[in-house]
Amino acid sequence: MLALAITSAVFALILLGVPIAMSLALVAAGAFVALDETRMLLVLAQRMYSSTTGFTLLAIPFFILAGNLMNTGGITHRIFAFAQALVGHLRGGLGHVNVVSSMIFSGMSGAAVADAAGLGLVEMEAMTKHGYDREFSAAITAASSTIGPVVPPSIPLVIYGSITGVSISSLFLAGFVPGALMGIALMVAVYFVSKRRNYPCGARATLALLLFTFRRAFLALLMPVIVIGGILTGWFTPTEAAVVASLYALLLGMVVHREIAVRDLPEVVWQTVVQSVKILFIIAAAGFFGWMMIQQRIPEQIITGLTTLTESPLVLMAIIIGVLIALGCFLEGIAVLLITIPVFMPLIDQYGIDPVQFGLVMILCSMIGLLTPPVGMCLYAVSSISDVPVGTLSRELWPYLLGIFVVLLLIAYIPELTLWLPDLFTQGTAP
Repeated sequence: MLALAITSAVFALILLGVPIAMSLALVAAGAFVALDETRMLLVLAQRMYSSTTGFTLLAIPFFILAGNLMNTGGITHRIFAFAQALVGHLRGGLGHVNVVSSMIFSGMSGAAVADAAGLGLVEMEAMTKHGYDREFSAAITAASSTIGPVVPPSIPLVIYGSITGVSISSLFLAGFVPGALMGIALMVAVYFVSKRRNYPCGARATLALLLFTFRRAFLALLMPVIVIGGILTGWFTPTEAAVVASLYALLLGMVVHREIAVRDLPEVVWQTVVQSVKILFIIAAAGFFGWMMIQQRIPEQIITGLTTLTESPLVLMAIIIGVLIALGCFLEGIAVLLITIPVFMPLIDQYGIDPVQFGLVMILCSMIGLLTPPVGMCLYAVSSISDVPVGTLSRELWPYLLGIFVVLLLIAYIPELTLWLPDLFTQGTAP
């Protein structure tokens, strides 16, 4: 009953327009007051502070900074031009370009909303100019932006790894196959939607044009190689990799491409601060909220309830997916992770589910939440920059949501899809 009351209170506050971080903190504090345990409030500030002081979490503002520098420094246009030369000749050409661009860009920014707001604007302008419906352009832009937090480097995977202690390098490796599958699923959906609506095919790029656009985008394409390669070879940690990504993006923007001026830097830094504070404040509030749930033994109650329902890991996975998607309809993705990780991690350990695989399942569930009302962050970000109403955009998204959901089921029930790359690397480095 306590778990139900706490969950209902959080949902009620969010639906009333209270910010997510404040909702979590207020409900946690209110629960201690209602249970006559006000002494626990003495550690509120300490718990919120300690939740954001992990070394790994330093990666978050630096990956956000790298994404903002790339959006300002013209890298997005180069990536889009290369993707257009690569797949622009397929049916619904610019829809496929949209997906491929996001797959490339996502290997640099690690954030879905950064992709939607930065590269998404470039993609939608090009698609509208070539006669695509604004609704179609907005829908595929929103859907493709969710590849970002799955393909490394990924901010949600950094958060998951920092909380659970799971190797971030393994999580990054595990994200490659699901990210590629998401791209394929979205391109299949684009093809069928484009064929039904008779969208045009672009002209096939000549080899000379393909090589030209590749050369222009080459230095940008090196970023994920540098970031992931450096982590896997042990040259730097994931946190240090975020700093390297920021410095590399700054070097490209100011020295190589010369599209970032010194006067642009204060705005870039300010946007990074604002975005980072929003994420870290949610993490801080969720840290106190999670501690309250542990103090009240709520995870144990939920574990007991679920274990009486089923002894099958497959059925348990289905239940967890249903819970995560339902929560994602009302809570921001990072908040869902922070609230549910303390509850689900003991469960998956008990049922023998690999924590690396489970991390990718959680991220994909939260990506579906980013595209579903009433709290879909990508949904609202793309709606605001495209002027497509949220209701219309939600209806247009169904084919792409279906594709992402199929990928979610594949990685949930075929562990090898996420684990073979981390296992391969572990075996390759074993003495």
